[in-house]
Amino acid sequence: MKEYQHITHDSIKPFYNKDSKILILGSFPSIGSRKEGFYYAYKTNRFFKILSKLFCEEEPITTEERKVFLLRHNIALFDVIKECDIINSSDSSIKNVIVNDFSKIISESKISKIFTTGTKAKELYLKYVGDNFISLPSPSAANASMSIDELVTEYKVILPYLNWLKINILLLFTTSRANSSVGRAHRSQRWGRQFDPGLVHQNLRKCSLNLDK
Repeated sequence: MKEYQHITHDSIKPFYNKDSKILILGSFPSIGSRKEGFYYAYKTNRFFKILSKLFCEEEPITTEERKVFLLRHNIALFDVIKECDIINSSDSSIKNVIVNDFSKIISESKISKIFTTGTKAKELYLKYVGDNFISLPSPSAANASMSIDELVTEYKVILPYLNWLKINILLLFTTSRANSSVGRAHRSQRWGRQFDPGLVHQNLRKCSLNLDK
């Protein structure tokens, strides 16, 4: 018979910076995430696949790549639960919950909206914190009833809070002088060497024109 363990959230710190605009909360780290030391790290979890498709980028694989990806898109990550009794990684087994305090993250960032992923995170946030949040479906492979495309459609709700379309249009507009030396210097100084106007244009064509689907 599988036994309960009392586990705290100490192994994974909240991930955010002063420019974070949204906070996405899971329930509690899986065994795979606790081992890796970062969120949504289990190999079958589709969280980063969903976001990479949403932003029309290659999927970040390593933890460092995922951190860079999240910071670039102003996304903060944490979990609802601070400590609990749990069997393995089973959300349905969770009991004796103590929730995290999110006030420090909010006060030290630009977060304007909180999202939860999965039923347990939604249930616990609603019970212990409040109702000012948006619930997203679980990216776990256990949520097999939803395809990756269906999940991407559901996750599009985060985009208005990130001003993603506005930022990409602004980036594209700033390339109007890209063929001049002044334009190239301006572009390099403002956006850095990694800025690729072709990629921005591609993103707009592939993603932004389909936001209403």
